[in-house]
Amino acid sequence: MSTIDKVKAYQRFDSRGNPTVKVEVTVNNHTASAMVPSGASTGDHEALELRDHGERFLGLGVEKAIGNVEEIEKILVGHDIFDQVNIDKLMIELDGTENKSRLGANAILAVSMAVVRTAALVSGKEVFHYINSLFGEPKMSLPIPMMNIINGGAHVNWEGSDFQEYMIVPSGADTFSQGLMWGVETYHALKSLLGKKGYSTLVGDEGGFAPNIQSNTKLIDLITDAIVQAGYKPGEEISIALDPAVSEIYDKDNKKYKLHTQNRELTSDEMIIMWEELVNNYPIISLEDALDQDDWEGWTALTQKLGKKVQIVGDDFLVTNTKRIDRAIQEKSANALLVKLNQIGTVTETLNAIAKCKEANWNTIVSHRSGETEDAFISDLCVATASGQIKTGAPARSERVAKYNRLLDIDEIDLVKLSQTVEFTGNTPFTGKQR
Repeated sequence: MSTIDKVKAYQRFDSRGNPTVKVEVTVNNHTASAMVPSGASTGDHEALELRDHGERFLGLGVEKAIGNVEEIEKILVGHDIFDQVNIDKLMIELDGTENKSRLGANAILAVSMAVVRTAALVSGKEVFHYINSLFGEPKMSLPIPMMNIINGGAHVNWEGSDFQEYMIVPSGADTFSQGLMWGVETYHALKSLLGKKGYSTLVGDEGGFAPNIQSNTKLIDLITDAIVQAGYKPGEEISIALDPAVSEIYDKDNKKYKLHTQNRELTSDEMIIMWEELVNNYPIISLEDALDQDDWEGWTALTQKLGKKVQIVGDDFLVTNTKRIDRAIQEKSANALLVKLNQIGTVTETLNAIAKCKEANWNTIVSHRSGETEDAFISDLCVATASGQIKTGAPARSERVAKYNRLLDIDEIDLVKLSQTVEFTGNTPFTGKQR
């Protein structure tokens, strides 16, 4: 028997101490669960994370979402656990809104992920192997890690840089474990450098250091120095990726970007000039959300200007939504997608978004959120879809490290039993072949 017997939701907590939703799905005494994360700087076009907005937990309670899982259970009990597409479709239809605002994307996604885990358990497969079968069983690969080692912007309450994430990418590594080691060593080298210079080594939401340095370029200089101190070559072995998340600093009224560290405002065209200068002066290989989420004309100009040199990644801009991805492909407004399950709300829709990008020869990067849990589902998702890159924070804080540890586990699984191989992506996403 492979029909769903029970769907049960619980309140748990994410890495910021806020409530989140956990769901267990049971099939014939086989039970598996999943927990959903939460973002801080969320895109305007994301699926809605349903909160109670009452007195409990400063309005961030999830009792409504948990209650909605009871409604979902009524339509899923008796349904085939292996029918993921129709299960997700049933929940979308039950919700009946464009952005999953009635039931809540947190309720729907927790069920969707738990269904995948339970189906994998019932079938005797690893989760990544089962997701791979949902994706059409193409090749699988271990990703290159994009490690956020300095947090800024909304992740540290604007006490440092204008930009939200400064990442290192071990693009010259030969294996995932080697790339992870290079990243860990550079992270510790940066901690040592910050300490010697008298800066704070406290960490932000994603485990990266959060020094109160009112300069965007000085932080890049520090990271470059840390790469060298760790014994690696900037731009050859370890490169830099930026997620400035500039929708957070965009003034919609006067259509300017406010850089508080420089006390100036820039137009979209001036922002593109600034990015070009940074790319020319530093070993940067990826730019994410470098313009406002609704600046379509600017994104097209940015991609035309820099898309052959670096990865132009849409996060808040595309929100893992195939409608926005279709438009961006048509208008050549990016060349890579940041994949976040809770931006769209079901596993099926996420897989469709990844597939659409692959058809267009775009890169894909599976990503965590700033409010995470110990759930490492995204590691399995990344390997299963051969997404090639994963963003899951610094090698610090257990909710971030859990994803890296799961990838190491996958790397050590006896793949002969799967009759498939899992290769390492390496620097393929950055050679230009994918675009």
